[in-house]
Amino acid sequence: MSFQSTEEIYSKFKDAINKAINHLDSEFASIRAGRANPKILDKVMVSCYGSLMPLNQLANITVPDPRCLTINVWDPSVFKDVLKAINEANLGLAPSDDGKSIRLVFPVPTEERRKELVKQAKAVSEETKVTLRNERRDALDGIKEMKKDNLLTEDTQELAEKEIQKILDKATQEINDLTAKKEKEIMEV
Repeated sequence: MSFQSTEEIYSKFKDAINKAINHLDSEFASIRAGRANPKILDKVMVSCYGSLMPLNQLANITVPDPRCLTINVWDPSVFKDVLKAINEANLGLAPSDDGKSIRLVFPVPTEERRKELVKQAKAVSEETKVTLRNERRDALDGIKEMKKDNLLTEDTQELAEKEIQKILDKATQEINDLTAKKEKEIMEV
C-alpha cells in the first residue's frame, strides 16, 4: 500500500491501535473475576429458529447482585435451547432455572484461580502488544517506501519514525495501565 503523506500513515497506525485496544478491552471483560458481568455471555450462540443467534438477542440479561446474572428469555419456546447453549458454552458456571428465568451464580474464585486469571489477562495483553508492534512495522515500512519514492527527506523520515515510536509508546502505556487495572480487579477478594 502506498501512502501520500506521513499523516495518512499516522492515521492508519492510530486506527489499528484503537482497534487493538478495544479488542483488548472486550477480551478483559470476558475474563471472569468472580463478579457477574453480562459480557461473559456475548459469545454464547443459541441454536433456534433454524439458525444460530446471539443470546443477547433472545433474552434480557440483568445483574441483580454482584455475583449473579439473571437471564429472562423473551420467547418461552426457546427456553430449553438457551439453557442448552449456556451449558455447552463451558463458562465454568452451573445455570439454575425455575422454568421462566435462568440464574448464573459466580463463585468467589480461589487464590489459585485468580492467579490463573491474571496470567490469562497478561497473555491477552502481550498478544495485543505483539499486534501493535506488527502495526508499527507496517507503518515504518510505509515511511521507508515514501523515502524510497523521494516523498520524504532523511530528516523527515527520521522524525516520522520517532513519531511512530512515540505513538506506540503511548499505546503500550495504556495497555499496561489496563492490564494493571484488570489484575487489581481479579486479585480483589
